[in-house]
Amino acid sequence: MNKINLGLIGYGNVGSGVVKFLQTRANYFRNKFHTEFVLKTICDRSTRDKNFSGLGDVQATTDINQVLNDPSIDVVIELIGGIHPAKEIVLGALKNGKHVVTANKELLAHHAQELFREVHKRDKNIYFESSVMAGVPVISMLTHGIAGNVVSRLYGIINGTCNFILTEMTKNDCTFSQALEKAQKKGFAEANPKLDISGMDSAHKLAILTSLTLGKFLKIEDIYTEGITHISHVDIEHAESMNLTIKLLGIAKRVENAIEARVHPTLISKDHPLASINGIYNALFLSTEPLGDILISGEGAGQMAAASGVISDLLNLASRTGSEASNMLGNLYTEAPDRKVTKIDEIKTRFYLRFIATDKPGVLSTITGILGKHGISINSVTQKAHIRRSTVPVIMLTDYAPEKNLRIALEKIFRLSIVKSMPVAIRMENLS
Repeated sequence: MNKINLGLIGYGNVGSGVVKFLQTRANYFRNKFHTEFVLKTICDRSTRDKNFSGLGDVQATTDINQVLNDPSIDVVIELIGGIHPAKEIVLGALKNGKHVVTANKELLAHHAQELFREVHKRDKNIYFESSVMAGVPVISMLTHGIAGNVVSRLYGIINGTCNFILTEMTKNDCTFSQALEKAQKKGFAEANPKLDISGMDSAHKLAILTSLTLGKFLKIEDIYTEGITHISHVDIEHAESMNLTIKLLGIAKRVENAIEARVHPTLISKDHPLASINGIYNALFLSTEPLGDILISGEGAGQMAAASGVISDLLNLASRTGSEASNMLGNLYTEAPDRKVTKIDEIKTRFYLRFIATDKPGVLSTITGILGKHGISINSVTQKAHIRRSTVPVIMLTDYAPEKNLRIALEKIFRLSIVKSMPVAIRMENLS
């Protein structure tokens, strides 16, 4: 029987889910994997309001060092999130000869390369399945299942909160604020949802995916990031009429020796598999060689979904006993040579544009004239039949246009007296 002693730092929603998982499946782990996981110590910033009943001899503490400095603990599970003191915890665990299991996407997005260098120095590993898409085995797939394939592009619905909000707006005619409130009541969104709805949570996850697939450790500032707060029912209705849907996508592509990485709301065809991913479900679509296109999907949020990823890391770790830790593919710290990052201004995409403009003759020609002067061609213009009123929405679809040119044109258009609010631009992607 393989016995592995654990120290858990962070006894919140996911941490308590991990403990529940360990308790209810203990016999299963012993019988199938011949492994016994022994939870020795739980550390949390406060133990007064936590329920430790039924945990037997488990020690509860607020002192991180009681976990890091205990020579009997083999694995530290870090579930506090954020960068500090999480970074110090992970480095301390590695330096004290312990493996680390973490769900901390923000830490890995900012410091993975540094942490993986420490992994090779100490010959211990960091396991991080739950950092992207919770318990859906994305990390395992990339580092084991398709490790021999070359990935040229990936598209990910990697934030369950935003996907739930956009689904509610589309399917149930909710406003953005109504959908957000519903997500918070169901526990799918934090009391302060800024990290999710701003797109930053997706950017953290995209940084991890890009390092594993495209051979580049990106700085977060290299990833263009845009949230979903400007999406309205008008946009959703027009998307529906064009057989399109709006998803917050994390996008990374390799073109020759350059990489582009961006997070933003995206119009995609309803015929593509990603269009059917709704609610809190996440999905990752990859183009690979020689395997071809791959889609993996599952629940990307929730206590037991995240706990499941942590448990899979523990079982993966248990199966590697006796092997050289630093050989694990997921902990590589080297990069592809001379791989550059393409800035958002240099990228060309098609756009859906929405203007709220004065309802009078000549408005369309004025707007299209400014777009034309900046090299932006219009494929179609839509203005629904209406009773004459002071302002109306005008919808345009562009041909491929440089981001920089479009941004300059929209700023000029916004300054026109005939335009009554900031124009909305949503990028369009052909995923086929």
